[in-house]
Amino acid sequence: MGLLDPLMERPREVLRLRPFALFWGATTLRAFGAAIAGVAFQVLIVTVLDATALEISILSALSVLPYLFLGLIVGALMDRWRRQRTLVITSIGRAIVLALVPVLLLLDALTVWSLGLIILALGVLILFAHSAEQPLLPRIVPRDSLVMANARLGQSDTVAGTAGPALGGVLLNLIGAPLLFAVDAVINAVSAILQSRVVVDEAPSKPRAAGRHIGHDIVEGMRYTYRHRTLRPLALSIHLWFLGNSIVATLFGVFALRELGIPPWAFGITLTAAGAGGFLGAVFAPRIGASLGAGRAILLGRVLVVLPWLALAVLPLSGATSLVVLVVALSAAQFIYGLSMGIEDANDTSYRQAVAPDEIQGRMNSTIRTMNRIVFFFGALIAGVLATYLGYPVTIGIATVIFVLAALVVALSPLRTARQDDAADPTAADFTP
Repeated sequence: MGLLDPLMERPREVLRLRPFALFWGATTLRAFGAAIAGVAFQVLIVTVLDATALEISILSALSVLPYLFLGLIVGALMDRWRRQRTLVITSIGRAIVLALVPVLLLLDALTVWSLGLIILALGVLILFAHSAEQPLLPRIVPRDSLVMANARLGQSDTVAGTAGPALGGVLLNLIGAPLLFAVDAVINAVSAILQSRVVVDEAPSKPRAAGRHIGHDIVEGMRYTYRHRTLRPLALSIHLWFLGNSIVATLFGVFALRELGIPPWAFGITLTAAGAGGFLGAVFAPRIGASLGAGRAILLGRVLVVLPWLALAVLPLSGATSLVVLVVALSAAQFIYGLSMGIEDANDTSYRQAVAPDEIQGRMNSTIRTMNRIVFFFGALIAGVLATYLGYPVTIGIATVIFVLAALVVALSPLRTARQDDAADPTAADFTP
């Protein structure tokens, strides 16, 4: 058996740990609530408010805006604030903000701009929540259970992302938008209750030295991330992956629906295949990480993601191709795409949580997350230009090359041999808390 032995052993089930079970329950509820509300927001914007294309693009940008301008600041704050308390407050805040939507609808006072303020407020609250979740998890579960914990979170997130929109559409037809937003507000309120019951030991942060301010904390977090012997290549690889992903995520729907001409129901099948792949990848991620090590598991995910987009770039697919062939090819590509993310996400996130000292978890994660959002923002803009002048297959081929570069960064760096049980090493990046 040898190398396959760890794959045959089931890692310890973290849902038996009460603090994590409560954390997972709250996170899963919020994921379903967000997926359901996403459908309602789209319906409101397009049909109720009759927003123009420019207004729709502005509303879409507002959800990302907080990450671009506040991401690093919030990450620094999460290394000084109580992370559990932050999660509870943000869930309560989201419940209140979502409850405003049905009130404004019933008063016939909802406009594009008032909805924009609501989306912006939700974006800020979600930023705080995400910035608190990742550094809090290592306080809730043992380090050797982080991959399993992140895999469980990934599985529920994948199910929510796949089933949530369909459920949202059904509920929207049954109870209408006002009640649907009220339901989502209740979901976030229940999440806040579950989060408040998580028992976790959070050490108080040390006071800043004289003459230091939050800007020093931010610079320290960036310096730590990009000087660390394994986190530096991990961050650079993730940034490259996000660049490639921004291109394919922006173009896949247009490529499938407009260029290849598949009907919407067939497009839905391909997206379902991505969800199935992501779920399966998250199921096997802990065993793959235990068998291969974190670095090689991440590398496996990086290599797998190359295959579907390489196939779509070189296969002679067109609107004249049989619909059955198109659905099979696109579904297979999306399945492998989802599988690669399911394997990689849990091992990637868990390694970051395991290797960085608690005092800098918030800043390290926010540094990577903020740069990812910036890369994705500009990559999405570039995708349209490339597709316009070079066509879809060539543009997808360029994204494939970027994915290859992301894999090479891992393969040619010390990250390749990194394991989940590597000790948190402050000296790896000259960090002194």
